[in-house]
Amino acid sequence: MSNQTILIFMGIIAALFIGVIIAYVIIQKKAQKSGAKVTNLKKLREGTEEKNFSSDVMYQKLYVIFSQIPVLNRYLKKIRRKLEIVTIEDEFLTRKQAAQIVSKAILIILPITLAVFLFTKGNFLLRCILLLFEVFLIETIMTGMVDKLDTKLLKQQIDFFAEIRHAYHEFNMVEEAIYEVSQNDELEVSRQGQKVYEILTSDDPETELEKYYDVAPNSFLKEFAGISYLTREFGDRTIDGASLYLKNLNNITEEMQLEILKRDKLDYVFQSLSIIAMLPVLFIQPLRNWSVSNFSFTSQFYDGKLGLIMQVILIIITFVCYLLTRKLKDSGSIKDEYKDPNSAWQMKLYKKPVVKNIVDLFIPKEKTKEYRKTVNLMKESATKQKIETYYINRILICIATFLVSIFLFNQLHKVAVDYVYTEPTSDYDILGSMSASDEKKAMQVTEQHNKVLDKLKGKTFAGRTKEEKEKNAKIQIEAEVKKLDFYKDATDAEIASAVDKIYTKLQVINAEYVKWFELLLAFLFAALGYMGPKLMLMFQKILRKLERESEVMQFQTIILMLMKIERVNVEMILEWLERYANIYKEPITKCVNNYEAGAWEALEELKNDVSNQQLIRIVESMQSSVESIPIAQAFDELDNEREYYQAKRKETNEKLISRKGMLGKVVGFAPMICLFVGYLIGPLVIIGLTSMTSSFSSMSTMM
Repeated sequence: MSNQTILIFMGIIAALFIGVIIAYVIIQKKAQKSGAKVTNLKKLREGTEEKNFSSDVMYQKLYVIFSQIPVLNRYLKKIRRKLEIVTIEDEFLTRKQAAQIVSKAILIILPITLAVFLFTKGNFLLRCILLLFEVFLIETIMTGMVDKLDTKLLKQQIDFFAEIRHAYHEFNMVEEAIYEVSQNDELEVSRQGQKVYEILTSDDPETELEKYYDVAPNSFLKEFAGISYLTREFGDRTIDGASLYLKNLNNITEEMQLEILKRDKLDYVFQSLSIIAMLPVLFIQPLRNWSVSNFSFTSQFYDGKLGLIMQVILIIITFVCYLLTRKLKDSGSIKDEYKDPNSAWQMKLYKKPVVKNIVDLFIPKEKTKEYRKTVNLMKESATKQKIETYYINRILICIATFLVSIFLFNQLHKVAVDYVYTEPTSDYDILGSMSASDEKKAMQVTEQHNKVLDKLKGKTFAGRTKEEKEKNAKIQIEAEVKKLDFYKDATDAEIASAVDKIYTKLQVINAEYVKWFELLLAFLFAALGYMGPKLMLMFQKILRKLERESEVMQFQTIILMLMKIERVNVEMILEWLERYANIYKEPITKCVNNYEAGAWEALEELKNDVSNQQLIRIVESMQSSVESIPIAQAFDELDNEREYYQAKRKETNEKLISRKGMLGKVVGFAPMICLFVGYLIGPLVIIGLTSMTSSFSSMSTMM
């Protein structure tokens, strides 16, 4: 580089440096002029900016990202619908909690997905099935996280009601006590309290209260809002030296404590049971690899049709047990019950004329015996779906089961043919294992056999009898074998042995096609798939039977709270029971609708529709109150035997948890038992016994 070039380069640098200095001076002067503005901006921004990393901002950004991803946005919307019940129009908090739940679920699912790809190397079908299972696992994880938020809210309500007691003593006004306690913005229950306060002070509290009943996170907040409204409207009473409103709050608190204990015990009993029910499908491939590496003879089971059949059976058992475990775990927390059933994708599909005409062929006609049985089953199982969506699910599952069955049968035939083409051909004993050199030689023999099989597979051989066809087939096979360079120097005995093995393989290949009885089995499996949703409703019906006694005891608590409030009548009690009913909702709703036509007759019909003796006694007490005596006298036994009913409620919860726990353990561990017994121990025992029998037979013939 010349001296002149260096001087030019240094001049450019000096000019740039002078330009930077001039720009700095100009900017500094402007900054001094606007110093007051900058100071004001700093004051305004002070305390609003995060100095370091902000998790809140991160979750808000993640929410936007998740909402744009096709698969995740579905789960995000579903979680959001549930969280909106708790957060009550707090968009910032709703987005934050939804993003937190989805993020945690992703962090759990990603390692599992990686493990699936590592463990299922070479088994594409199993990999696809396991990835499909992850869809259900994601939903389980997310639902569990939402349930924790609901239980957290329930525990906050205990302290919330305790503080309301103190505030009520101070202000002696329901709405003021609720407002005072609801000032803590950090708690979820404070938002619910603020909502109740807004309802009580609104122009039309009764209408607003009905709206709140539809979106309240749990029945205890409904009871709290209803009792607060009645107390504000009709006034409080002093009974036995205590406030009736505070006594009712105490009753609700006792109910919540029982519910929290019930949920905690259910969580403990069912801890990880859903995950345990799904784990076996993750261990199918590792268990197969371990078994083949230690007992090489088991490869003929795992790589053949029987191995695939066992995999399919194990996956089906796991899937069914997983669904049953989730149903058993159900503790009655936040659900999408407020969601309009008509907005479901099944109803959108049903509105299409072609689909509607097909589905209507399966739905039984109204006023028929089959229709009544179906409707009663749906009511007794407490399902929220409509009869149209129920039958659409049945039809779609039926079609999917048929198609999957045909695909699996084709896959079974493909596996059997592939095993013939890839199995090393050797005369070694099945209980032994080949060295690397022996396996290489055996594969060379297999490759030579495959050349003959490719030429002769699918061909028919002339002959009237089976023996003639076999003889002609072996003649053609022998001719093809002698053309191979591999058998150019082989003896007659070696050629005859090769012909026999190729003929056996050829029979297997020619027999592997979809047969008529497999189509029949596909239709049978489709029929079972069609019955699947019905069987699930029957299972839910059994679970609801276990919870009937608990629901009747909740009715007793509601009546106990209402019976001493002035101006409360039987119709109002029925409306409250209808609001909180689940299992007995249908007969109570019918009674409420018929009450205007005749109170006694409507209650008599309700008594005939139910079978629980405690509920029948409640209805009889209502009838007595309709005719002559006041409500407080008709239900005086509830007040007198309050402690007895509380103890019985605890015992009922214990029995319910015990029964659910027993069923849950049986169902949850069934796939694991099937994995080890059916997929590991079974093949070892069966193949071992078969091989020993064959060996003893060979020894006896030699002797």
